[in-house]
Amino acid sequence: MKKISILLIVFLCTLIMLKADAQLLMPQSSSSQTLVQEFGMGKITLKYSRPNIKGRNISRDLAPNGEVWRTGANDATVISFTDAVIMEGNEIVPGEYALFTIPGREEWTVILNKETKQWGSYNYKQSEDVLRFKVKPVKIKESVETFTITFNDVSTSNATMDLIWGTFRVPVRMSTDSDSKVMAGIDEAMKGDKKPYYPAAVYYFENGKELNKALEWISMAEAADQKAPWFKYQKARIQLKMGDKAGAAITAKAGIEAAKAINNAEYVRLNGKILNDAGGR
Repeated sequence: MKKISILLIVFLCTLIMLKADAQLLMPQSSSSQTLVQEFGMGKITLKYSRPNIKGRNISRDLAPNGEVWRTGANDATVISFTDAVIMEGNEIVPGEYALFTIPGREEWTVILNKETKQWGSYNYKQSEDVLRFKVKPVKIKESVETFTITFNDVSTSNATMDLIWGTFRVPVRMSTDSDSKVMAGIDEAMKGDKKPYYPAAVYYFENGKELNKALEWISMAEAADQKAPWFKYQKARIQLKMGDKAGAAITAKAGIEAAKAINNAEYVRLNGKILNDAGGR
């Protein structure tokens, strides 16, 4: 009986210790990050962990040259696309992929792999690759301690995913065909009762489309609401780009007055800039 009691005490103590261990919270040495980047008509989501150099040699100790790397720490880095994208000239269908890389002094190999649920690259299989391509690393002046992935130079159709660590940056250029979808959407919407004159005009202006059509549409939007200084601002921008400085100046002046009437300092400033560029003051 005494022996049973001792065993029971040991068992209970073990449970208490295990529970205490389970409740112990500590910061991760490699913090995790999730990025969500709107791109074209869809989104890119990236999940990865961010190791620190801590005085070590990156190309020897952390991301060895010539070896498959998880592109981060802990679990393999995962990237997903809601729409089709083109990475360095290679088309990728929507889906979720593990992002591996093979670092090198002169070039890096970027890999998209089907198997997203794996720790590191220990179970990596080349047979599961969806895509491989090579990119050139770029030297940077100031060393970055924490491995960082960012999306830069993002436009409606183009973006660059930068892998940054130590004194290198690895740019991965991407594009997506959002223009054809937007244009088809505009054409279809213009057939309806509520025509999107304002956003359609702005899209035409900002994407190098037919300016006469953009001016027609923004004029329709302006006619429906003479008190909106943003309509006048966009109209003045279009007129100025078309070379009609006199018309742009008149519209911008009206935009300033409309903005003052609703106490909108931003559109006073924006219309004022157009007026200045048009030589109106």
